[in-house]
Amino acid sequence: MNLTILIPLLNEKESLPELHQWIVKVMTANNFSYEILFVDDGSTDESWQIIEELSNENKAVKGIRFQRNFGKSQALHAGFAKAQGDVVITMDADLQDSPDEIPELYKMVMDGNFDLVSGWKKKRYDSVMFKNLPSKLFNWAARRTSGVYLNDFNCGLKAYKNSVIKNIEVSGEMHRYIPVLAKNAGFSKIGEKVVKHQARKYGESKFGMSRFINGFLDLITIWFLSRYGKRPMHLFGAFGVLMFIIGFLATGFIITLKLIKLYSGLPTILVTENPLFYIALTTMIIGTQLFLAGFLGEIILRTKNNEERYKIAEEINL
Repeated sequence: MNLTILIPLLNEKESLPELHQWIVKVMTANNFSYEILFVDDGSTDESWQIIEELSNENKAVKGIRFQRNFGKSQALHAGFAKAQGDVVITMDADLQDSPDEIPELYKMVMDGNFDLVSGWKKKRYDSVMFKNLPSKLFNWAARRTSGVYLNDFNCGLKAYKNSVIKNIEVSGEMHRYIPVLAKNAGFSKIGEKVVKHQARKYGESKFGMSRFINGFLDLITIWFLSRYGKRPMHLFGAFGVLMFIIGFLATGFIITLKLIKLYSGLPTILVTENPLFYIALTTMIIGTQLFLAGFLGEIILRTKNNEERYKIAEEINL
């Protein structure tokens, strides 16, 4: 199978028939063998019923419905697990991503031998103040932190080799950083293509300003995980030992100074009356705690993660 078109969605009943028709038109014109995999992330409208109707009309349409809303990352993870195409295209269901971009994305992966190609919505039809400027700042920070030089990390239109999506774990809200996850998994050939951005035709955006705050927090998380996720002791242990040594040396200095004064007959004070003693003691305690945090992190890494990812309520043609 050439392509899997993976579409996570939440309450997009108006756009689904039009999006399906558009995708089929592109697939037919290019003689692609394909599947369209809709992942309904707990919609409360008639989105799932429409997916069922589309599946009855077109056997290439497949569906997964979550028991409740688990988030876009979980929807992508579930879709990645089921995708069968040689190339997997992810796109949003709101018609802001153009299916006409699919043939070129497919060609870049297959002929250009890219592991991943990310769309870049260079010209956007969003609010400059509330979306464009925060997005530019977010993408700048992501580039500087991750070492992956993309202009639009959050673009939903991306193309992947099947081997990429089978070897990455998308959890939490890490869908923004799939290129970084791919790089960390050893897939370094990451490309970018300018894609057309279309104004939303139906409904309202599901994302507010909070997504940028969450995005920056996730960026810190993935920066830490990419460098120390498999060796937390290297960070916490190193800082812990360093702080403990500083506190220990400071305590030794205080005691030595007191002994010298006593030996010389100079006036002195109790060790516990010296403010530096409490600073040194606190430093030693914090150092010990950091060391223990690193040690516990190493233990946790060696235990099985039983986190609930998502619950599937129904599937179609899978």
